[in-house]
Amino acid sequence: MRRAGCRRAEEPSLTGRDARTALCHLIAILFVFLALPAHAGTLGRAGMEKQFPPPLVVGERDDRIPVWPILKQEAGSYEVIAYAFESIDFARIPGFGGTAPNLLIALAPDGTFRDARVTSHHEPVFLEGLGSEPLFAFVEQYVGLSARQPIRVGRPNARAAGAAPATTVDGISMATASTRVINETMLAASLAVAREKLGFGAVNIGLRVEAKPDVEPLGLAELERRGWVKRWQITHAEVDAAFADTGLSDPDPGAPEKPFAELTLAYLNVPTIGRAILGEAAHARLMREIGPGAHAVMVVSSGHWSPLPDEFVLGSVPDRLTIQQGGLTVNARDAAWERRDLAPDLPAGPWSLLKIGDAAGFDPSAPWSLSVKVTRERGQIFPEKVACEIAAEYRLPPELFTREVPDAGPSWTDSWRARGVELGIIAAALALLVPVLARQDVLVARARPFSLFRFGFLAFTLGFVGWTTQAQLSIVTLVGTVRALVHTGDFGFLLYDPPSLVLWGFVLVTLVVWGRGTFCGWLCPFGALQEFVAFLAKPLRIRQVTVPPRLDRALRQVKYVVLAAILLAAALGSPLADTFSEVEPFKTAITLYFIRSWPFVLYAVGLIVLNLFVYKGFCRYLCPLGASLALAGRLRLLDWIPRRPECGSPCQLCKVRCRYGAIEPSGKIDYPECFQCMDCVTIIRDPAQCVPQVLAAKRGKRLVPQPVAAE
Repeated sequence: MRRAGCRRAEEPSLTGRDARTALCHLIAILFVFLALPAHAGTLGRAGMEKQFPPPLVVGERDDRIPVWPILKQEAGSYEVIAYAFESIDFARIPGFGGTAPNLLIALAPDGTFRDARVTSHHEPVFLEGLGSEPLFAFVEQYVGLSARQPIRVGRPNARAAGAAPATTVDGISMATASTRVINETMLAASLAVAREKLGFGAVNIGLRVEAKPDVEPLGLAELERRGWVKRWQITHAEVDAAFADTGLSDPDPGAPEKPFAELTLAYLNVPTIGRAILGEAAHARLMREIGPGAHAVMVVSSGHWSPLPDEFVLGSVPDRLTIQQGGLTVNARDAAWERRDLAPDLPAGPWSLLKIGDAAGFDPSAPWSLSVKVTRERGQIFPEKVACEIAAEYRLPPELFTREVPDAGPSWTDSWRARGVELGIIAAALALLVPVLARQDVLVARARPFSLFRFGFLAFTLGFVGWTTQAQLSIVTLVGTVRALVHTGDFGFLLYDPPSLVLWGFVLVTLVVWGRGTFCGWLCPFGALQEFVAFLAKPLRIRQVTVPPRLDRALRQVKYVVLAAILLAAALGSPLADTFSEVEPFKTAITLYFIRSWPFVLYAVGLIVLNLFVYKGFCRYLCPLGASLALAGRLRLLDWIPRRPECGSPCQLCKVRCRYGAIEPSGKIDYPECFQCMDCVTIIRDPAQCVPQVLAAKRGKRLVPQPVAAE
């Protein structure tokens, strides 16, 4: 099968009902903004010229895709040294701020990154956290690497220690998920441009196809009969037909009775073919020299015209030969081998062994084609060159190969594989927590053992969930979700932080079973930190401040106002959402270990000190994440905390002991404000503490607590 084609060469406090109403209004506003267009690249010609100043020249933007050629004068003429583009035009992968980072990328014609910079981002861990400088340095690592190879994010400082391959970039501590999003953005955008401008980026990237060991030795004649060594003749008539629509179809004045060109081509990696052509020793040497995963294609020319002219330089890329597969050009370069290694029965004309690198995505078990480019001129003073390509297909039986299909999957799967141990530990801890909370009559009913269990679990939450795995849930995730909902519709960024996603899933399930308290009382690292600090109040002789009930009720509504402000700013695309989110001290105290500028550290420490006087004041009055969980927790199915008819009247013990103020004078549990510490459950099941049980025991009776019906 042959193909031919030509081209030219060239406000007041709120009640609970008010808070719910405000949230409904907020949701309505979100739907109004669903039709907003996604952001596109912001750098026009002026912006590109500022990024690539003289002596570089910014060419004309491509008519089809938003790519700018960057030119430099070489030997009296201007040559394209890179193609510059913004990643947001090709890969809108939302980061943890909910919007996609935008990178300025300059891709050289050979596929290497000539330049890479961050133009904008909303990654919370860098904004007012680590600062943007580590992110800038991370992106600069790509300069000099090739988009033809899969690039992975490794451990911090792995490259400097020589412990990482050349296709790995150093990660950043405390920003693992964000750097993976940046890496995915960099590669996805670059491959999209490469497919259009550079002729690679095919789906076979990463595919391994290896020739099977030699089954039977075959001679050259038999290989030609089977088509494994292909003889290809191009006639003058075929060339004239290719130029038919150009006005340059006059017959060549050479020898029209002879073929225009005669080519012999073969894929040499298959031992049966390679050994018949090169001999066993030379074939083994060739395989060693090209390296594992690379391919060698032989082209021998004879006839009137040769695609390998006399001035052809060994080791260069042949200008007149192109290998194509799947509609894309495969990068091939002469391997600089000597003629003496060829079988004597082959034609005696010019020859080349073309090497195809392992990153080209070439699949020798699938059909591919060799194209030759023939050029003719018209005009005499300023002649115009017109080039035509004529192609022939080459195909080998798939049975000659073994295929190793890449199983790496999307880049987010790297995070899940890398953090498998952490996920297993978290899953085991959650599996332990559920029966403890569900079977209240077992461990919870025993004050001393349950107190030790709670202390240990909170230590696990702070040390492992928070400081080790960096899985502190945050309002920042909701901000990112709202931004994705309004602007991109892509929630894939959540997949890059597996521990947090697992915890979110668990929290959402427990919200409809038990309410807000499972997260706020057991799985919030900052909440655990506050509880541990609160233990110091007694030895320090600090007395807790009792907030007057009326003021307490008003202060509890502040968190709903904060939540509404943050989500509204996120829906409007305002950077104020990131600023408002700093009301949470989680990033400072947990994610960044208090290593931050002093105003943020002072704020976080101030909230912890406040906790000594007003128990968990931040959680009760300011936490926007707690507000969102309290609202969602109203969907719970059960009022599961046991109560007695005597609760509230005459007994007020649980209400007095509840440090969260989540028990009303009537004895009813205020579930949106309950942190599930289980103290009241321990009291009501302890015959020595529960006042009605103590009185009943004196009368010789026994009381069994019962949960009340759902509200």
